[in-house]
Parts: sequence; structure tokens; C-alpha cells
Amino acid sequence: MAATDTGRLGELYLRHADDAVRLAYLLTGDRDLAEDLVQDAFVRLAGRLVHLRDPDAFHAYLRRTVVNLSHSHFRRKKVERAYSQRLRGSIGATDGRSSDRPLEDREVLWRALGRLSGRQRAAIVLRFYEDLPERQVAEILKCRPGTVKSLVSRGLETLRNEIRGEDR
Repeated sequence: MAATDTGRLGELYLRHADDAVRLAYLLTGDRDLAEDLVQDAFVRLAGRLVHLRDPDAFHAYLRRTVVNLSHSHFRRKKVERAYSQRLRGSIGATDGRSSDRPLEDREVLWRALGRLSGRQRAAIVLRFYEDLPERQVAEILKCRPGTVKSLVSRGLETLRNEIRGEDR
């Protein structure tokens, strides 16, 4: 039975890993982190294969797990940044300078995406990159379709403002 589960997991990995890595990359902006998140997602889902009756449902479970893992990653990073800023503030190590060199459009977009909340970033990526309908995005994010509309609308407005701010 273990060999059957391993074969099934391997088959699912070959079928879904590339899409999951792309999704994770769009959520995080970091290829290595994206691959790590997908590996973690497969590890978490491996124990649930026995309970999976519809193989077509695996992609939805995997997508949801990747989104959750990326949210967890950014929550941890937020806590780490807050701690580092408090630490730097207490020792006076900040100099307040920023780089004035021009950035490529893609880098500007990544920075702007990085400033969105995790839910806004996930809603925008799922809605526009994954090309999912609002209803399905709402299921993945466990919210209502109206909330997805709001997240996307506010996220796009934030992106516009951030990109305009970078252009000045």
C-alpha cells in the first residue's frame, strides 16, 4: 500500500508541481522559496492521499495549501522585520538612505506586489494569473465573492499608486 501511495504522489507531483511552483513564485517573488513551499505542500498533502477520492480535487487542495503556506511565510517575515526594526531602533543603526538607481519595470511590479497584504496578493494572482472566476478564488481564500472583488479592487489601486510613486 505504501508503494501505491508513493507512486500516486509521484504521479500527482509530475502533473501539478510546475503549476504550483508558478503560483508560489507569483505569490512570493522568490523561485527558491516557491519551490520550498511546493515541496512543503506536497509533504502536507501526502498523508491525505488516502482520503482523496476525486483525483481532480487534488489541484484545488494543492493550490489552497500553497496559498496558506505563502501566507504563513509572510506572517513570519512580518514578525521578523518588526523585531529587526525594533532592534535597530534601539541601537540606532538606521541611516534612512535608499538607492536612487533606476529599476526595471518588473522589479517595480515585484516591489509593489510585495507591499500588498497576503490576501490581496493571493486574490490578484489567483484572479488574473490563474484566471480563476471570483467564485473559485473566494472558495480558495475562504471568503465571499464580494470580498474577492474588494481585495482585487483595493489591491489593484495600491499597485497603481505604488507604481506611480516609483515612477516619480
